[in-house]
Amino acid sequence: MIRVPLIASEGLIPTLIPAAFSIGLLVAGIKGLSLLLAASAVGIALFFRDPVRTVNAGNSDIVSPADGRVVAVDRKEEKKHLGGSSLRVSVFMSIFNVHINRIPAAARVVEVNHIPGGFKMAHLEEAGLENERTEIVLEDEKGRRSLMVQVAGLVARRIICRLAPGDHVKAGQRFGLICFGSRVDVYLPPEAEPTVSVGDRVKAGISVIGVMS
Repeated sequence: MIRVPLIASEGLIPTLIPAAFSIGLLVAGIKGLSLLLAASAVGIALFFRDPVRTVNAGNSDIVSPADGRVVAVDRKEEKKHLGGSSLRVSVFMSIFNVHINRIPAAARVVEVNHIPGGFKMAHLEEAGLENERTEIVLEDEKGRRSLMVQVAGLVARRIICRLAPGDHVKAGQRFGLICFGSRVDVYLPPEAEPTVSVGDRVKAGISVIGVMS
């Protein structure tokens, strides 16, 4: 996969196109439109920024899958994939956050399902069940399963997930992104304990959002 340092591969073409037109217009002497396209290219590059991060998670730590604000920390019934009670932590990404999503803990990918749906405001409770989303089931070395859900929002219309069943992943590993803001929900086994509260700001792959007992 082609990757320029600090920019996600999916952002290369959207960044280079307005940048190239900007240079062409500048050469042609059309400075106003050239500056506008240059600003557009910078804005797109900033959206797709992919900073290098050092992951220092302990064996029992669960790190945040996304940058943003914690909008939910609660106990939920998740019968579809986990068969019962779970700890849910939801992180909302605004358009200004880094949008690279990362793996919460070392695991094996069991399922990856993309589900069509609506595009309600991502911070709403019902968005996790009604919006377009990608559901990823993970299983750790002890056989404990967790669920991660990339949820599209009002503006976000493209979910990118590079995972496939059978993949073995590490805590903090990049796996995808959601274009132009949204949220990621993590459903953990019932024995997990949260280490964040609603309103906390977190960073993907760095902030610990929970621990496994």
